[in-house]
Order: sequence, then C-alpha cells, then structure tokens
Amino acid sequence: MTVTASNSQEPMTRRRMLGAALTAGIGAAVPLGAASHAWAAPTASGPARLTLPPPTGPHPVGTVPLHLVDTSRPDPVAGPGHYRELMAGVWYPARRAEDLPRAPWMAEGALRAFLTDSDFPIDPALGPLTAGHTGAPVHRTGHRLPVIVYSHGSGSHRGDHTIMVQELASHGYVVVTVDHTYDTFTEFPDGRVVTPGAHPMFPKDFAADLRFLLDCVEMLAAGRSPDVDGKPLPQGLLGALDPCRIGAFGWSKGGTATALTMLADQRVRAGLGLDGPMQPTITADLDRPFMMMTAVFTRAAMPDVAEFWTHLRGWRLDIQADGAIHQSYGDNATLIAQAGRILGMTDQQIQDWIGTLDPARSVRIQQAYPLAFFDLHLRHRRGHLLDGPSAAFPEVKFLP
Repeated sequence: MTVTASNSQEPMTRRRMLGAALTAGIGAAVPLGAASHAWAAPTASGPARLTLPPPTGPHPVGTVPLHLVDTSRPDPVAGPGHYRELMAGVWYPARRAEDLPRAPWMAEGALRAFLTDSDFPIDPALGPLTAGHTGAPVHRTGHRLPVIVYSHGSGSHRGDHTIMVQELASHGYVVVTVDHTYDTFTEFPDGRVVTPGAHPMFPKDFAADLRFLLDCVEMLAAGRSPDVDGKPLPQGLLGALDPCRIGAFGWSKGGTATALTMLADQRVRAGLGLDGPMQPTITADLDRPFMMMTAVFTRAAMPDVAEFWTHLRGWRLDIQADGAIHQSYGDNATLIAQAGRILGMTDQQIQDWIGTLDPARSVRIQQAYPLAFFDLHLRHRRGHLLDGPSAAFPEVKFLP
C-alpha cells in the first residue's frame, strides 16, 4: 500500500483499513476504492466484536474523558469568540474496577463517522472495548504518578494506540491522550462530531495541543480540574499526577509532534516517536532522551529522520522490528489480523495491510519497549531490554 510522509493527511487507505477491521463481523462489501484488495466471502455467520489484548501490569485500568478548551488559541473554523476545543482521555492505574463498565475504543458518534468515512456504516456496537473502566477510583500509594501524553497520527483518533496506553496505565502511569480536532474523528459531550478536513493541521499544531495538554496535567496535579463542563472526576485523580515526571509519545505525525513539543517545552523529560517522518526538517538539538521505533520512515529512507537523529544530544535509541510497516505499531496490528481471519483473507492480503510482523509479536513489542523506555527515564528503573538485542525479541533490531 502507498505510504506518504505528508504533513497534512495520511492516505485514505489507512482509514479504509481500520473500517475493514470493524466490519469483520457482518461481512459488508468491500468498497470500490479498495478493490485491489478483494477479499473472500466472510466465514463467520454473524456479528463478532473485535477485541484488544489485555494489559500485563499489576493494576486494573481506569479512564475518564475530558472536555478541554484552550482559550489562548482562537478557532478559525468555529468563528469569532470560539477557541481551540479538544477531547482528551485520562488513563490510570485503578484501585478497583470490576463493577464498572469498560470504555469503548471510540465514542459511538465518532466511530460511526469513522466507519462512514471508510465506506463501512455498520453498527458501532461491533467496535472493541478497552481494558479501561470508566470512572474507576485511582490507585494511590503515597507517591505521585508519572505522566505520559500521547499524540495520534494524521486522520486518526486518540484511541489508535490503546494497546500501549492501557499497558502503561496498568504499570502505574497516567496517560493523557488527545484528539487533534480537525485532523481526527472526535465527539464532544453535546453530541457534535468533528471529522478531518475542515482546517489543515500540521505537526506544529499537534505540538501546540500537546503543550496545552501539559498545562492541563499541571492543573490536575495542583488539584484543579481542566474539564470545562465541571463534571466530577474519578476519586483520587486530583493531585495524583507528578508534573516533574512527564514523557510523551506519538505515532506518525504525532511522533514528529512529540519531538517538536520536547524542543519547545522542557516539561517533557523523555520522548518516543513511532515511525515519525520528522517533517518539516528538525534542525535544533535535543538534549533529553528520545527513542525511535521505526518501520517505513527510517534514517536510511528519510533524510529528515536521519537529520533529526544527528541532533539528538542525549540518550538515544533507534529500533526496528523485522517485517514492520507503518501500521504495525498500533492497534491495527491486531484488529486487522482478526478481521482477516473472519473475512477469509489470505495471509498475503493481511500482510499487505499490516506487514509480515506477526500480530501477536507486534502486541508484545508494543507492550514491552515503550514501558522499558519510560521506566528507565521517568522512574530510573533500569532493566536490560534497551541494552541491546534480546533473545526474547529476536525480530527487534538495534540500528547503529
């Protein structure tokens, strides 16, 4: 499939791919735009909800959405008197969660718009549930919790890397995700659904959203809620975050935005880029830890990525999994694989979408390496996974 380093929109095929995953249970027709990937008739007789792998940490996971407005940035689309409006999600280790509902992967209205855009207007109830329990009380141990902010790719949404997000939360991190309005599928509390394309969004705009998110982290740490609707937050969340231990990660355009945020804001102590194209060219030096998990946008293939690498003056690491493509680091790796089995797709057809990296191995890589990175640089817990090639992950190469 075509992969582009565009700063505005990912190729449409990416959204079609995820729509296909969520359609698996009812066998809707393949859209004409994807005819080159013709599939066999589905083998399932009825709807089947797709699933995400559970996190491996010792804590159950809680989550709560936040409705945010950045009053420092006027919204040119909404018009005079309106400011940048965002939906975010907070994920955290929970004290108990068994009696609370699990949060959906996407809000119903946003998912419906996503599927319609992908030519798959199916029942959103077929979308996967997450491990996050809505409103669960926060697990507190007497110490504040390290924080990580997340930036999605172009034309995507804040749930796109839920595997990583809930894994980190299950190990004691607070992870704050955000929908980059006008380059995402998002739903606001009043029922408004906003889709990509109304206003061009660039990596610097994503970075501005992340810096505002950091302000919200500081508010939560100080015991104040940034939610503009004033809704109650989960017990123990206010005052639980540690504003002195903040990391960031992002995929594709979000990976570029992570680097730009770190260059502009010292509050982020460590950054992880998931196959970020690093466009426009980043020429400023960065003196804090940064790790790259590359696939298509490699230093060998992308001069901008190679240039960025030369400006990393602190701890740095570049790893690549054999068989990974741009969509291999994210929830797509497992959702597309599940859809393919239900639809009767061949192994080759599935690999055209998600690469030859085995989906189960992709999940384990997504769970292990980001956790090891943030444990090292936010908690000073030194393991051996980042020291070099591991027998437990023979497909992961350390690039010199």
